Amino acid sequence: MRPSVGLALTLSLFAGPLFAQDWKIAPNPVLTRWAKDVSPDKVHPEYPRPQMVREHWLNLNGLWEYAIVAKDAGQPTDWSGRILVPFPVESALSGVKQFVGPDKALWYRRSVSLPADTHWQGKNILLHFGAVDWETTVWVDGEKVGEHRGGFDPISLDITEALSKSGAKPHEIVVRVWDPSDAGYQPRGKQVQKPHGIWYTPVTGIWQTVWLEPVPKTYIRGVTITPNLDQSSLTIAADVVNPQPGWKLGVYVASQPKSGAGQSPAGGFHGKSWQFEIDQPHVIDIDTRGIEIERHWWSPEHPHLIDVYVALVSDKNADLEGFAQQWMPKLTGPLAPKPAPQIPMADWVKTYSAFRKISLGKDEHGVNRLLLNNKPLFQYGPLDQGWWPDGLYTAPTDEALKFDIEITKQYGFNMIRKHVKVEPARWYYWADKLGMLVWQDMPSGDTNAKWDPFGKFDGTELTRSVESAECYRKEWKAIIDARRNHPSIVMWVPFNEAWGQFDTVAVTKWTKEYDPSRLVNCASGGNDFPVGDVIDVHRYPGPFAPKPTAERAAVLGEYGGLGLPMKGHTWQDEKNWGYRSFTTQADLAEAYLDLLDKLHPMIENGLAAAIYTQTTDVEIEVNGLLTYDRDVEKIPVKAVAEAHRKLWGPAPKVRALVPTSQESAQTWKYTTEKPAGDDWAKADFDDSAWKPGPGGFGEKTTPGTVVRTEWLTPDIWARRSFELKEVPAGQLRLMIHHDEDAEIYLNGVLIKRVVGYTTGYQTVRLPEQARQHFRKGQNTLAVHCHQTGGGQYIDVGFAVAE
Repeated sequence: MRPSVGLALTLSLFAGPLFAQDWKIAPNPVLTRWAKDVSPDKVHPEYPRPQMVREHWLNLNGLWEYAIVAKDAGQPTDWSGRILVPFPVESALSGVKQFVGPDKALWYRRSVSLPADTHWQGKNILLHFGAVDWETTVWVDGEKVGEHRGGFDPISLDITEALSKSGAKPHEIVVRVWDPSDAGYQPRGKQVQKPHGIWYTPVTGIWQTVWLEPVPKTYIRGVTITPNLDQSSLTIAADVVNPQPGWKLGVYVASQPKSGAGQSPAGGFHGKSWQFEIDQPHVIDIDTRGIEIERHWWSPEHPHLIDVYVALVSDKNADLEGFAQQWMPKLTGPLAPKPAPQIPMADWVKTYSAFRKISLGKDEHGVNRLLLNNKPLFQYGPLDQGWWPDGLYTAPTDEALKFDIEITKQYGFNMIRKHVKVEPARWYYWADKLGMLVWQDMPSGDTNAKWDPFGKFDGTELTRSVESAECYRKEWKAIIDARRNHPSIVMWVPFNEAWGQFDTVAVTKWTKEYDPSRLVNCASGGNDFPVGDVIDVHRYPGPFAPKPTAERAAVLGEYGGLGLPMKGHTWQDEKNWGYRSFTTQADLAEAYLDLLDKLHPMIENGLAAAIYTQTTDVEIEVNGLLTYDRDVEKIPVKAVAEAHRKLWGPAPKVRALVPTSQESAQTWKYTTEKPAGDDWAKADFDDSAWKPGPGGFGEKTTPGTVVRTEWLTPDIWARRSFELKEVPAGQLRLMIHHDEDAEIYLNGVLIKRVVGYTTGYQTVRLPEQARQHFRKGQNTLAVHCHQTGGGQYIDVGFAVAE
């Protein structure tokens, strides 16, 4: 979208030397590579609302004055300096990086001159905020024009009357924001006043694009498009302000010939123009004769989009097709700068949709699965928090916003769970354009109900105050309204774990009834109620597969959390945190592949989706696939992308090569006294003085064990021999149940070190270099296990995946 001619004029107000010198990036532990592209005259210049594009608009991003004062104080007379909008005041890119808190309010002020061209004359002027966190009050030329409560939904205010009353030139815009953070009940996601662990820096103020837009007296405030893939139809409803007798809604539809990241077939389908009454939804049947319609369905592999032009027309014979073709984007470039045909129109907008269907259905074995376009599709992707070290809630640039989705696709994922945050509209635009399924969480708020990950408190929830419940419901509805046209969103998630979980059945049913075109997950990993489309559990590190029911599919809403701090790329130097910690990238990647190995057979047995924690590190949480600054692939794409692709094929068959004692006792030699020297693991070591005993060493209360020999000391060393007719060609695995840390040797060589503990027998990948230490004929397996407290157990064997 090319900007209005007035954009450069307005930005120039704050791009001069005096104001530019007032801003610089505040000192910060780490920055992204996109931070260097941010400047007062270049900050999120893209059109912010791809689902409702108008030709003329005025970007108000840039430097504003700011002040932080007592919550109950009036408008300040002294301003503290300049803040770069739309970056939160606590962020480095705002240039301020100052904590506000619940006892103070943040104020903004700036002046603006409207463009002096005909497109702005005699029009109503709308002031839009993509999002402001949390309570917002706006004045224009001294007159209060609106109030809003909500940190994740857009604000639109008609400021025409205030502008005309004052006669001021330039005009003054003043904004007051108050955000109680975790001292309040409002939706806030992971923001807390004292960041720690999985809780992050608070976000206050304007954090998405601000812009002005001229509209006629009668204009389109919103468009809702619901596709029906089975019928090749679109249901279109418009919200029209000040509708006039005789005017109708005109629609023109055309597939984007180059959508789908270059993967779509040449050409497409073109619909004729339709006109219908403004005050009711209308079903448009797409003419698909002679078209391979399935090639135009939207999916991650083939994200085909459909352009939709909607206009208010006074003539039922208006040439909407000719109008749309004049303004049709050339490939992915800006609108063609050609004059539109002279068609009687009060207003027009460009939006888009897609033929995409998400549903619940049975596979060939009668198991509930998630269906995309009527076919079962295992959905796999990362938990995506959407935080940035330099901008917090706000990505430095649109390219940065796009990057997170691009790298997720490169990893081989087909889905993202957007975790307790709602992104700017352009993030979902890129998900639509690039082809990424999205599970959209409602940001959590209020307090937490009792919860544990194993379902102990299923059926438990909060009783919120009337004000808190009303706040939740109002913003949840507003979020759905703002994002429901995006084909990428396939599931709504009203609650995460038990965070603010209340009235679960009613909220879930309302969500499903309000938007029946998507699936609903009642409480991802939370206290389960028999409602919604999925039963969702969280397990760290996992994985774990709940059992699907007759009504719901089984999904793993979070697992993994493997942590690795990377020096020079962390929020702090010490005390970084992950669910499980590693010291090298190689070990981290191997551990991740181990989790995939366990996940794969679960898919065949009924698991319908899984979500790995997480896309990037966030502040002191270091369990990302990428570092927080996005500079390092901690788990390299090339190391796991192929393994991800295999998840959609049959799981490998694993057979025991050297059995453990889980099924039948295996004879070992062992000692609880530390052996002298380092040759105790070698094949020629004399272990005649060691005790013989069957494997499965430990104490009987340790979960998942088959104890055949009691072991109660801090350490045990054990050896056994086995014979191979040949070294198999498949992926070699370690079969193990350990509590706690263990070292495994083969023929005197350390081939695997495991840390922590397990609660049952599992298989673990062996690095490929371990193969050279397996021999045809006699082999010696040796293990040392050390435990510090609680249960204890050790048993090992080998397997091969074929």
